Amino acid sequence: MARGRSTPIVLDDGQKETLTRISEAKTEEPRRVRRATILLMASNGEGDDKIAEAVGLNKNSVRNTISKFNSMGIQAALADLARKGRPANIGDEDKAWLKGQASVRPREFGYPGESWTIKNLTEHIHATCKEAGHGSLSAIASSKVWKVLSEDGLRPHGSPYYLERRDPGLEGKSNDILMVYKEMDLALKEVTNIGTVPYGEEPGKRAIENTAPDPSPTKKDGFAGREPGHGKPWAVSLLAGLNLSTGEVTALVRESRKSSDFVDFLRMVDARHEPALQIRIALDNHSANASKETRKYLESRPGRFEFVFRPRHGSWLNLVESFFDKFARVCLSGMAVNSKEESIERIYRYIAEINEVPVVCHWKYEIEDAIL
Repeated sequence: MARGRSTPIVLDDGQKETLTRISEAKTEEPRRVRRATILLMASNGEGDDKIAEAVGLNKNSVRNTISKFNSMGIQAALADLARKGRPANIGDEDKAWLKGQASVRPREFGYPGESWTIKNLTEHIHATCKEAGHGSLSAIASSKVWKVLSEDGLRPHGSPYYLERRDPGLEGKSNDILMVYKEMDLALKEVTNIGTVPYGEEPGKRAIENTAPDPSPTKKDGFAGREPGHGKPWAVSLLAGLNLSTGEVTALVRESRKSSDFVDFLRMVDARHEPALQIRIALDNHSANASKETRKYLESRPGRFEFVFRPRHGSWLNLVESFFDKFARVCLSGMAVNSKEESIERIYRYIAEINEVPVVCHWKYEIEDAIL
């Protein structure tokens, strides 16, 4: 072997094509571009010194990349290996508490500021987490606080602030919801007499009526056009529940959100579950969920339903929100219809597609981790 050269590598045509594409890409991560260049130059017999000079790294980095390729393959050579470190010990209860703190203006805790900065929020978490029973957050970094908040798009430094009123029972209700989800881990492994359905509503979702047909794709543009002018919008509300045992969605499209609509939804859920099951529904605090009409229906089905209420402003605790997010992106985005009936029909058609290949949500935290 020549001096200053690592063990030679051999690339097949597919690997060369992949590495060449990465090395020439303008949108790839710089480190992947450098590593792809290293492997291509090494396959051409270039020495480590010349490669290191070409990519702006030292020889040890060049040799490490080549060694990873020879021992673990191309994907390992292009990526960073997992590093040793302390395992993550921030649980869902800790995250829920952190988000609850972010939902309160700093002045409520005696701070002079009107809105949080990530730095100030992190310092507040450090100072108060142990007393609140969340000691695992005592050393959380600002970047991790930002990441936790970003999971649900929370921006506590923004203005205007949308969490003016915090639910005084946030921690308790959050724990109740989390316990419901964690128990599903057992329900998916064993036969139980409980079915769990997170429920939510998407009110006033709109589909726009176009005033002219959309132009078809052309060789010049390559994509379908959209007439900028449009007629009246068609607005409907979607009431939906996600069966955590099967992944199926129960959906009801209505023009309102009255108690009678919610009761009709409960009847649908009732019909889709085995008669012997107790149906546990995780839902928000909307007035229709506790109205006289709703209570009257529940009394007619004693022991059939159990309601578990999530805290106000705690939408991240409702798993059905993940379905609503996908629903908005895949089904509603850019929808153009000629009538309200057509918009309803297309929503139901999307629900039917979801239920053809349902995806079961597996809660990854162990039930033993819950704080009782």
